[in-house]
Amino acid sequence: QLQLVESGGGLVQPGGSLRLSCALSGFTLDYYGIGWFRQAPGKEREGVSCISSSGGYTNYADSVKGRFTISRDNAKNVVYLQMNSLEPEDTAVYYCATHLTPLTMFRNCVLARGGYNYWGQGTQITVSS
Repeated sequence: QLQLVESGGGLVQPGGSLRLSCALSGFTLDYYGIGWFRQAPGKEREGVSCISSSGGYTNYADSVKGRFTISRDNAKNVVYLQMNSLEPEDTAVYYCATHLTPLTMFRNCVLARGGYNYWGQGTQITVSS
């Protein structure tokens, strides 16, 4: 079965850092673009970052530009989200997602939820003193 599993969440103080991982199984990462999304209580799920299947294109929400970095390791079938200078507003459940049609996001990617149709279970990030 195709599977996306997020890990690396937890409690961190403002200004701290966390590194999230999205491990893929059942398919080869080379053919799939990956997006990171988050959802805070009372808010809609929003796009945070994405990376094309080629690895040559990345995109970030304005709220995280300069603080978050997305990367991929195709050999390990893992996508990472490095989060620095975390703020309380970053508190949310973070999800990774893909589109099950291969090469849908080959040269670029989008931060819209409609661009993805397969989701992980999410991992909680809490930024608090």
